[in-house]
Amino acid sequence: MIPLSHDAIRGNWATLLLPVNADDGISYERLGAEIDTLIAMGVDGIYSNGTAGEFYNQTEDEYDAVNSLLAEKCNAAGMPFQVGCSHMSPQISLERLRRALAWKPSAIQLILPDWFPPKDAEIIAFLKRMQDEAGMVGLVLYNPPHAKRRLSPADFAAIREAGVTLAGCKVPGGDENWYRDMTTLNPQLSVFIPGHHLATGVSRGAHGAYSNVACLNPLAAQRWYDGMATDMPTALELEARIQRFMNERIVPYITEQGYSNQAVDKLLAAIGGWADVGTRLRWPYRWIPAEVAEGEREIAKSLLPEFF
Repeated sequence: MIPLSHDAIRGNWATLLLPVNADDGISYERLGAEIDTLIAMGVDGIYSNGTAGEFYNQTEDEYDAVNSLLAEKCNAAGMPFQVGCSHMSPQISLERLRRALAWKPSAIQLILPDWFPPKDAEIIAFLKRMQDEAGMVGLVLYNPPHAKRRLSPADFAAIREAGVTLAGCKVPGGDENWYRDMTTLNPQLSVFIPGHHLATGVSRGAHGAYSNVACLNPLAAQRWYDGMATDMPTALELEARIQRFMNERIVPYITEQGYSNQAVDKLLAAIGGWADVGTRLRWPYRWIPAEVAEGEREIAKSLLPEFF
C-alpha cells in the first residue's frame, strides 16, 4: 500500500479482533475469514493490534503471523490498513515497527511507553526515534483514557513544534472547547474519536473513528459514517440510540461487573454476529460468556435495527 497522509486517514476503520481458541492459541483460520469479511464490507480501513487485538498479550512470532496475514490480504485487495506496533516496552515497540515496514502498511499505530509515565522530553525522544525509523510511513498515536500519560490538545501541538509530525491520533474526545483546541492547534492531524460519539465528533471537526461501533457491525457503521456527509440530523439521531444501547447494555459490564474494554468489544461482535470471533480473551483476562450475546442481541435489534 501507499502510505496515507493525515488528510487521507478518514472515516470508519474497523479493528481486527483476535479469535482465541479454547487452548488459548490464536485461530488464524478464523482471523483470515474475519479479514475477508471486513474487506468485502468495504470499510474505510482495517487496523491491527489495538486493544481488542490484544497487542499486549502476543509473542513476537504471533505478532508477525497476525500482521503478515492482514498485510497479505489487504495489499492484494487494495484495502488501507494500519499495523499496531504498540507495546508497553519502547524497545519491543521499536522492533515491531521495524518489522512492520516490510508489510507496507498505510500507517503505523503506537502507544507511549507505559510502565512509568513519560515526561515531555521522554515523549519527544520516543516519538522522534520512531518517526526516524518509520520514514515515509505516518505514525498514529493511540492515547486511550487509561494511558499513564493523557495528552491534551496543547500537548499534541507541543509534539509537532518539537519536530514530530504525527499523521493522526486516537483519543477519547471531549467537549466543544476540546474540539476547538484540537482542530485549531493541530490542523495537520487526523483526529479519531470513539465510535459511539462519531456523528457529534465529525460535526465538530473530528475525522473518523477506530470504531467500537464497527465491532457491532462494520457495514452498518460504514453506512452510518457515509451518511453523515449528506444527512447529519439522521446520523445524530442514530448516535443517540447507539449511545443509549452502549450506556444501558454494554457499559455496565465494565462499571458494574469489572470486565475490560476488549471484553465488551468482543461481546459486541458476538451480538452483531458478523464474524466468528468469539468472546474469549487470552489468559489471564476474563471474558464475557458467549451465551450472553443472545439476550443482548434481541435488545439491540429493537433499538438499532439498522445494525441487523
